[in-house]
Formats: sequence, structure tokens, C-alpha cells
Amino acid sequence: MTVPGILLSTGGAFVFFFLIFCPLEATFPAKDGQTIVRPHWFVDLCFFLGQYLVWTAIVLWMVVRFGTGLRELVPAGVRETIAIQPTWLQFIGVVVFSDFLIYWGHRAQHHFPLLWRFHAVHHTAEHLDWLAAHREHPFDTIYTVGLVNVSIYLSVVPLETLGLWAAFRGVWAVYIHSNVRLPIGPLRMLIGAPELHHWHHDRDRKAGNYANLSPLMDMLFGTYRCPDHEPDAFGIDRPVRQNYLSLMLYPFRQK
Repeated sequence: MTVPGILLSTGGAFVFFFLIFCPLEATFPAKDGQTIVRPHWFVDLCFFLGQYLVWTAIVLWMVVRFGTGLRELVPAGVRETIAIQPTWLQFIGVVVFSDFLIYWGHRAQHHFPLLWRFHAVHHTAEHLDWLAAHREHPFDTIYTVGLVNVSIYLSVVPLETLGLWAAFRGVWAVYIHSNVRLPIGPLRMLIGAPELHHWHHDRDRKAGNYANLSPLMDMLFGTYRCPDHEPDAFGIDRPVRQNYLSLMLYPFRQK
């Protein structure tokens, strides 16, 4: 993609998310009184621009290389068995297996110190909204995107279908960080909701709610948490410098 094309797609993504989530956050706020330009908004804007202008291309290149190697490791018989299944069944398999991998991969990020060093950057956000969803270290992104795509590389579902699914997951990841609390009641136990992920961002590193799409994995493995109010504070249990460069270097400065 050319530089003008990258700039255009970045601007288009910003406008798209802004027009979708700002009205939602204003109409159904999880935390009343939080403005669009809140503290550390510019830091998260830097993460957004860095992700779309620089890191996405590198991450995708590495994931494609990873997927090529993964295909070579999977026995041909396994691939053939998956390939003869109906497309709809393969798609369900992709969704369920992907959620399973993301759950345990995400839980590992909070458990193992090396993984937490990079994932902690995402949790340094002290205000959650659609823009804060993009606060993520590129090494952490490689890990997460790699997990998401493992099940995709094992499948022969049409690329168009998987592309739509990947786009939906991307929008969903932004949605669960947004400053939104929609009155969906018990339905949140099936499809998830921002309030579940907000509790994941509580300062307690092991607060639970590791699932990304459906909370069924959290329910199954005993990490589901959904109080009827918002956490008192987001972030991590140590002070950090809230600027882009410091947060990018944060994982390498930890003992």
C-alpha cells in the first residue's frame, strides 16, 4: 500500500470509530462525566496512529510467516479431515477454538512475568473508551494476533468469510473498551459486554474476565466477574509515565 493509501485508511478508521462510538458513549455512558478528550487522550491517539501507520503492516507480515510455518507443522491428514467438514461447521470450529486459545493466551499474559511486561502497557490506561483500546505494545499485538489466527490457518473456510470475521473481532475489541454500558441484561452472559472487560481492567492484575468475545470460557473456568457497578480505578498497581515513548520502552525497563 502506498503512503497516501495508508494515510487515507488511517484517517478513515479514525472517523469510522469516532462516528460509531462517540454517540454510544454519550448516550449510554458507563462512567458519567467522561469527556471525549479526557486525560491521556493524546497518548492513546499516538498508540492509534502508531498502530495504523507503522505496526499493523509489521504485525501482519510476521503473522503470515507464522501461519506458513504452522501449516507445514500440521499433518496433512489433520488438514484433510478439517477440509471435508461443511463450511458452517468449520466456521463454528474457528470461532470456538479461537476463543479457547485467546482465553488461555490472555490468562497467561496476566500470569507469566515476561508476557505481563508487554501486556501491562495495555493496562496502563486509566480511562477506558474506544481510543484506549488501541493502547497496545506491538510485541503484545504480535502475540495476540498470532493466537487469534491459529485456528484460521488450520481452516479452509473461504477467505472472504474469515476476512469479515476478523473485521468483526476488531470492532468488537474496540467496543468492549468503550465507555458504554448497554442495558442488555442476561444476554451479556452469552455475548459479553464492555462492563465485563472494564472489570478486567481493574487494578487487580488477576481480576478475571479473560475472554474476548463470549464470556462462556470465563464461566467454564471460574474467572467470570460482573459486579453491578464500574471499578473504582483502572490501570496497574505502580505509577507510570503517561507518554508514548516511555510506555513503548516500559517492558524493557522492568526487572
